[in-house]
Amino acid sequence: MSKKTNTVLLIVFFALIIAMSAFLYNELTREYAPDQDLIQIGAETKEGKGNLKKAEDFMVVNIDGKYVKLSDMLGRPVVVNFWASWCSPCKEEMPEFNKVYEEYGTAVAFMMVDLVDGNRETREKGLKFITSRGYRFPVYFDMYQEAAKAYGITSIPMTLFIDKDGYIVTKAIGAIDEDTLKKGIELIRK
Repeated sequence: MSKKTNTVLLIVFFALIIAMSAFLYNELTREYAPDQDLIQIGAETKEGKGNLKKAEDFMVVNIDGKYVKLSDMLGRPVVVNFWASWCSPCKEEMPEFNKVYEEYGTAVAFMMVDLVDGNRETREKGLKFITSRGYRFPVYFDMYQEAAKAYGITSIPMTLFIDKDGYIVTKAIGAIDEDTLKKGIELIRK
């Protein structure tokens, strides 16, 4: 065989190896991916809130530049989602949040908290992302990392489901889909 034929065969061989590796990776990832589910925080008992944890209050800034506290939302169930515009999983779940927000209206308070660090994420970047996609849910900016510190956020997205009395009923770490979001909301609407 000529040198040219050997080179072509070698290239074809490596291309097949790469294609087969990609296929196997995708199949194994799909098969062994963890189920998207909510993390149980505690349990409510007949006598009261049982071992549910009271949500820590924090202050953020709304789109109009006004300060808003988590405690301002209590009296109705609250969904708090921590995100940033550079976060791919956060971007993936945003259409689901927008759809569910529009479905539930004012029955559930949504706090979509943009974790602003002043470098990688700024208020301007977050606002540009939200407006460019036409999302209608309320957005808040964690300008001083008060919310991030209150909940020890080390990975995003993260979503908290808080009942009307201010107790965290469940949470989800990582991107969630519409069904999981609705499941969490139903747990806090009881």
